[in-house]
Amino acid sequence: MTWIPSKPPRQEGRVFAVTGGNAGLGYFAAEQLAGTGGRVVLASRSRDRAKQAMRAIRAVHPDADLGFVELDLSSLRSVRSAAAELRAEPRLDGLVLNAGMVAGSTRRHTTAEGNELVFGTNYLGHFALTALVWPSLLASPVARVVGLGSFVTHMVRLAADDLQSERRYGFFRAYGFSKHAIQGFALELARRIDATGRGAASLIAQPGFAIDGLSDPRPGVLDPKEYPFQRLLAPIAQGKNRGAAPIVRALLDPEARNGELFGPGDPLTLTGWPVRRIPAASSASPAFGELLWRRSEEWTGTEFIV
Repeated sequence: MTWIPSKPPRQEGRVFAVTGGNAGLGYFAAEQLAGTGGRVVLASRSRDRAKQAMRAIRAVHPDADLGFVELDLSSLRSVRSAAAELRAEPRLDGLVLNAGMVAGSTRRHTTAEGNELVFGTNYLGHFALTALVWPSLLASPVARVVGLGSFVTHMVRLAADDLQSERRYGFFRAYGFSKHAIQGFALELARRIDATGRGAASLIAQPGFAIDGLSDPRPGVLDPKEYPFQRLLAPIAQGKNRGAAPIVRALLDPEARNGELFGPGDPLTLTGWPVRRIPAASSASPAFGELLWRRSEEWTGTEFIV
């Protein structure tokens, strides 16, 4: 079939959770999912910002079925509480691992559990959340997990023995490691699903060069006029509404397969509607995936049996 981003298949009766669904890419993914008739749960730190996002979604889709779960990915205690609420949903068909830090300090900081803050927030919290809601996902015949990858994995060289930046810290380096980890986790989960014959799928979505200044305005959520100089990047960038399209395709395309990655169609400008792409070889390495899984269980204290 030809995937048309503006006309995703209807999803009545299904439930999707989007971490960071109150802003940016997560917001637009949630909005697009809400338009399919499915229930969308926004998992985010701020109840107030989630309420604003819900109002904005309902301004576009008045009948949207929306929910909220408080989630701070930098706190494993919060992750466990959010997972319990998600397990209380009548069903769970899809989980989008979107939220994370995209800016931060020039100095290394740690979470309450002692993990490096960027890596812990962007990746380890998502690993634990997925592990804890996995039984609910397996109960769905169409369950999918979609990790938000990034082209930065082609720019930051992976140091698998320094994922928590203990030897050397730089925010961009730590961010790149977190995205290598999200992609490595998604692909390792896909391999383990294949090995067990489970009826689920794990995929990756890369948004390309998606920025606020080129996005569709959403009152209370995003005003592109606040980023006037970003308009100059129009030849090589796109709005976050278009950047969310690979997420939605990875989650809903009936022809998408376990372990696939969807990203923007133009590989030079990192823009365009979603097509199948190839992940960075380092992220895709089975050896890295096995190591990452083992260390993730140790760092989060969370066993993940597929």
